Amino acid sequence: MACRVLVTGVSGFVGGALGVHLRAHGGYHVTGISRSPAREGAVDRFVPHDLTRPLPPSLGTFDAIVHAAALSSPWGHPAAFRAQNVDATRHMLDFARHTGCRKFVFISSSSVHYHHGDQLRISEQTPLPPQPINHYAATKRHAEALVHASGLDAVALRPRAVFGPGDTVLFPRILRAARKGFLPRMRRADGATPQGDLIYIDNLSHYIERAIALPCGGVFNLTNNEPVDLFAFLAGVVARLGLRPVERPVPVPLAFALAGLLEFGSRWLAGYREPPITRFGVEVMAYSKTFDVSRALAAFGPPPVPLREGLERFVAWQQR
Repeated sequence: MACRVLVTGVSGFVGGALGVHLRAHGGYHVTGISRSPAREGAVDRFVPHDLTRPLPPSLGTFDAIVHAAALSSPWGHPAAFRAQNVDATRHMLDFARHTGCRKFVFISSSSVHYHHGDQLRISEQTPLPPQPINHYAATKRHAEALVHASGLDAVALRPRAVFGPGDTVLFPRILRAARKGFLPRMRRADGATPQGDLIYIDNLSHYIERAIALPCGGVFNLTNNEPVDLFAFLAGVVARLGLRPVERPVPVPLAFALAGLLEFGSRWLAGYREPPITRFGVEVMAYSKTFDVSRALAAFGPPPVPLREGLERFVAWQQR
């Protein structure tokens, strides 16, 4: 009998890709939930629903739930983050308990670890910073706490910089910034070049499927385990797509000041519309964030798609 999986956020990048992966993998029957229609090929059954409202028990019973839906953005109204990242998670956990679903896979974020400055080889045991870096990280952290306290057989996955065909979060912002001339090389006082990890979408889908199928629990950092020189990597992608980053380096303090000014204007004058650059974006572009993924490698194995191959697939998709 097929494993009955409920996947949230099937209209989005991660949830949609996961649904396609599970159905292609075989042995899974995917019910998808989202406000907008599911991505093509992502579901066997689709249920439109706003997760900021409780789920009806009549939805059915499931062997596993993957909660991938979220407001994934570096900027937005705090109330929107609370509703879509915290309240929605609480509703999913309530549904899991009331319907007897024990396996719960929560798609969290590596940003729960972030603080100002370089962070190298972050592991699951690395203490979280006293103050989350933004509202997104704060609400993901809050949601993780709910998951861990739920009493369910729960797994929290913290992917870092997910990219690939269908991306609606990471590279669209980078390419939009490049087209507008807002993708500069950050100049640090120490002259250091930031290093960063990423994970290709098919690898994330593979790891989520492994988390469903295997008897595992707790928290896992997820990357391709191939850190890159961040600006060289992004500049190469931008150049291959016919765009050009700003060549003149921008001092990091100036970039932070500009981003802070734009955030102030957004907060008080533009209804929290996302500005072209945020302090979170400056932080990610200026400082190293790399991860120790030994725990994931031991539990799930190596990522099946190397970073270079994932990049080639992504560039080909963008060119099409």
